[in-house]
Amino acid sequence: MLPPDLRSAEAETLTAVRSALAAEPRGRWTVEWRFEGLRLLAPALRLAGDLLTEAGQGGRLLFADEGAAALARRDSEILAPRIASFGDARRRQGEDGSEGLLVLVAPSQAEYDLVEALCGAHRGAVVLINPNLEDAAVGIGSVARQRRKGFLATWQAAYALLPDGESTVRRAHPGEWELYRLDPDGYRWVRSFERRPDGESRAEALAGEGGLGLGGQLRGLNDLLEGLQR
Repeated sequence: MLPPDLRSAEAETLTAVRSALAAEPRGRWTVEWRFEGLRLLAPALRLAGDLLTEAGQGGRLLFADEGAAALARRDSEILAPRIASFGDARRRQGEDGSEGLLVLVAPSQAEYDLVEALCGAHRGAVVLINPNLEDAAVGIGSVARQRRKGFLATWQAAYALLPDGESTVRRAHPGEWELYRLDPDGYRWVRSFERRPDGESRAEALAGEGGLGLGGQLRGLNDLLEGLQR
């Protein structure tokens, strides 16, 4: 069942991340809330506050730059001593011993090298909230393939809620990926998947026995082209 609102999704996320960290205490996990218009700072602070409190000493909440980190410190006095930028955390890794839980908020492809170095030198668990580390500009070449087979391949989804208009994909560790269709009277479960479903898999499941139709065929072609680029 899909959560009815953001706070319910946050509660599901916390439970899922706890499960993921219990399964792999030094794992690399992602959280994705892909709601249109979502203001990420407040839910990220709430989630990180719970996780870092439970994780004990040594954990940090990290933002892409010092400006974002300063805003977060302003909004959370309790977490303020544990909030830093990616760059500052990387510079201090030797001093801090690089232990404990790291929570990184919205790392983008612009910080790819810094995030890879930061995570590579860290000996504890890492959680990425709404990461966007793939660069469309290098999507066809060898650099993109190397990234997908290397650093990007080390991450697992602890929680994902991915609406796309006509459907929503959800995953809460340790459960499977679930596809829900948006009907006139609400969302209905369609199918579960062992792995994150691509566009073609979603379209086929939504189409059911009626077949994909032109729209689904076009989505499938697009996914095929993306696959050939990898």
